[in-house]
Amino acid sequence: MRAGGLNRVLLALVGLLLLALGGAVLAVGLGAPSPSWWIHTGPHDVLLTKAERTHWRGRSWWWPAVIAALAAVVLLALWWLTSVLRRRRLAEILIDTGDDESALLRARALESAVAQDAVQQEGVAHAEILLRGRRTTPTARVWLQLEPHVDPATALNGFTAEALTRARRSARLPSLPAEVRLRTVGHRAERVT
Repeated sequence: MRAGGLNRVLLALVGLLLLALGGAVLAVGLGAPSPSWWIHTGPHDVLLTKAERTHWRGRSWWWPAVIAALAAVVLLALWWLTSVLRRRRLAEILIDTGDDESALLRARALESAVAQDAVQQEGVAHAEILLRGRRTTPTARVWLQLEPHVDPATALNGFTAEALTRARRSARLPSLPAEVRLRTVGHRAERVT
């Protein structure tokens, strides 16, 4: 199971659990008979009595344990968030080899090849490529840094006609949509005497 599918399953399970608990609290609070598995019996019953709330407060280990548990929950949530955000980059591309088989191509290898191909183009000083999307239908985000004398439309047409087309053909992709951002290399003004 891929990371996106695992995230959806975990979120669905947590959501169902919270919905069941919240629904049970709401139903009992509105006067419905409490379920057999519920620990409280009526609408005037509190979730935690004063004795239950203050029972462990006087112990020396209570507050460090509470803080450690909350810190662990926060760290797990941050780890999950960073793993979700980090997976925005495509890891591999599924290539149809033409003989009812398929092969896997590392996305970083294709990104590097397209970037090197783009830099060979006249007027392109630097190129960065990021492949995203699905293994079978990737999309590209491209940043091209152009020399000051280059026409942006010419550079864009050259990139899409050459480097991007070669990448699409070599990976046997039916299409390779790309979002291209152009900027120019800054240079110092020349001094005229």
